Amino acid sequence: MPGVEFTLSKTMLVWVVLAPLIGAILAGLFGKRIGRVGAHTVTIGGVAISCALSMYVLWQLVGQGAAPFNQNLYTWFEIGGYNAHVGFMVDKLTAMMMVVVTFVSLLVHIYTIGYMEEDPGYQRFFSYISLFTFSMLMLVMSNNFLQLFFGWEAVGLVSYLLIGFWFKRPSAIFANLKAFLVNRVGDFGFLLGIAGVLYWFGSLDYATVFANASSIMGGGQTVEIFSGHAWSIATVICICLFIGAMGKSAQVPLHVWLPDSMEGPTPISALIHAATMVTAGIFMVARMSPLFELSPAALNFVLFIGATTAFWTGLIGIVQNDIKRVVAYSTLSQLGYMTVALGVGAYSAGVYHLMTHAFFKALLFLGAGSVIIGMHHEQDMRRMGGLKKYMPITYWTMVIGTLALVGTPFFSGFYSKDTIIEAAELAAHGNPGFTVQTYAYWAVLLGAFVTSFYSFRLLYMTFHGKERFHDPVPEHYIAPEADSTEHEDAISHAHDAHDDHHDDHGHAHTPHESPWVVTVPLILLAIPSIIIGFFTAGPMLFGKTWDAAQERLPFFLGAIDMPEHGTMANLAEEFHGAVNFAIHGFAAPAFWLAFAGFALATFLYVFRPDLPGKIAHALRWPVRVLERKYFMDDLWIDGFAGGGVALGQVSRQVDSKVIDGVVVNGSARVVDLVSGVVRQLQSGYLYHYAFAMIVGLIALLAVINHYWM
Repeated sequence: MPGVEFTLSKTMLVWVVLAPLIGAILAGLFGKRIGRVGAHTVTIGGVAISCALSMYVLWQLVGQGAAPFNQNLYTWFEIGGYNAHVGFMVDKLTAMMMVVVTFVSLLVHIYTIGYMEEDPGYQRFFSYISLFTFSMLMLVMSNNFLQLFFGWEAVGLVSYLLIGFWFKRPSAIFANLKAFLVNRVGDFGFLLGIAGVLYWFGSLDYATVFANASSIMGGGQTVEIFSGHAWSIATVICICLFIGAMGKSAQVPLHVWLPDSMEGPTPISALIHAATMVTAGIFMVARMSPLFELSPAALNFVLFIGATTAFWTGLIGIVQNDIKRVVAYSTLSQLGYMTVALGVGAYSAGVYHLMTHAFFKALLFLGAGSVIIGMHHEQDMRRMGGLKKYMPITYWTMVIGTLALVGTPFFSGFYSKDTIIEAAELAAHGNPGFTVQTYAYWAVLLGAFVTSFYSFRLLYMTFHGKERFHDPVPEHYIAPEADSTEHEDAISHAHDAHDDHHDDHGHAHTPHESPWVVTVPLILLAIPSIIIGFFTAGPMLFGKTWDAAQERLPFFLGAIDMPEHGTMANLAEEFHGAVNFAIHGFAAPAFWLAFAGFALATFLYVFRPDLPGKIAHALRWPVRVLERKYFMDDLWIDGFAGGGVALGQVSRQVDSKVIDGVVVNGSARVVDLVSGVVRQLQSGYLYHYAFAMIVGLIALLAVINHYWM
């Protein structure tokens, strides 16, 4: 009954995580025995059970007033005064994440039946994505840092397996190694942060750490990272933890792995980019909000990184021609928006955008995959055009996803994205002058124009205009000095894994709509992309019902640190219902900038398709910088990785030439030389020895005569 507090079932929570794991084990170890149908049946069934139970948990917490769950289920180890447990902390934040992860994963599983139909690794793929779901659930449901780290590393491991799923292709192997190694950089910082928590708190349990955070970290205690430079404990721990989030959630400069993750099959691109791995860092910072609130310096660092990611990576999406890479750079930009929300203390806005983004970004990725299927595994938008009449379901669902992404009022993305922009504006007004808050506000505001432009560019190049799938690539879509090597690598799997795109007469196949196992998930994702923001913005963001007629406590109260006079509290005072909020959005600068991006894309790619090539030629140097991704890959691959290889080669030369050549082999040669000389003296002839004795005696007498006589 509402108002009657009760505890969630421990058994039910265990089954939430075990169901996908059991499906993964059955499909992975017994895939050949149970066959393709058996593999997708057990994994889809396991994720469906997990999704249903997750929804029930959320309903119990929200609708029935169940108390948050925080219990240890199993003691992992006890060493002295330290111990580690397997346990769950399930509150409204966790329950929301559980529903998002399992719902999107369930639709991705169903979609995979159609997308991977002809792939020889069918059972293996289902095992991997089910294991991915289990790993993410263990991460979000954990009640301690060690279990969090287990889930953190597990999603990293499975992402490595999935990005390199087509392991016979060198580009896929390069991409998964890149993702794995870049994330190890972030994970090193994350592990240092966890070590700091253990050192100063003596515990890894969330509840214990949060309860003692103010007394231990808020008392001005410092540590010298560098001699003579004292840092507060809170700043050191929070920055180290956030470095881990920079890797998982692909924040500059640890973002370089995410676009290359497109080498994996499209379903996993949707799962990684929408609901699992990349959201882990955002969730972690929100969960650790009691710690981050104690360090303004760490929050400013988070804010700067997020703002830089939101705007500058979005610009790269403008010059991409691979349909999946456009959506990938959109993910980078939107993750930057979430991070900006965290940096200004609007934690609920950050995780709310995480939720809405999961639906419309999964929709856009799966829609891109549907286009690839319909185009017989072509990914280059320059070879598309006019697909609207061939793929109407895919088209209209992608239109919905695009409108949500650009923040169109009344669509789900508007409520979360506009709140973040307003929170950034409020922070900028509270810190006048050119501050990091001002920089962040202009980054997310101008990002609205960039997002709209590349989003509608994708729609127009793919679904509108002349049908180009029978023709060579039109020159006006190619930057004159573009480096096409990366693009060709990105789409090479289509040519490696499938038959040629042309029939016996040399003409491309006619595009077609995807099967129902692909289109049904698109429709089911389009529904929340439209309506979920309207019904949930009030309670989840501002602690109010959708009609603003009643007041209630903030949705995330107790799960996220929400200061009474913080950013979201100030914004809540101006919230008067979802309808008024959306109507007000039509007058906001963000809407008009998004409209300007739409208008410019419409003019260039519908009415004057000859202009993009001319503009690219006139702006060839800025375009070149964007195509080379600000030379960040050069820095990582040729700089850090190449420098490491060069250092290894120098070390090998020193080892072989100096250590082995001079010290080891050189000393052996000296001994050999001396022994050769001495060996000549040991001839075995008596007269040689007598002669040597006479010469020695004469020499001895000469010395005695010189010094003593």
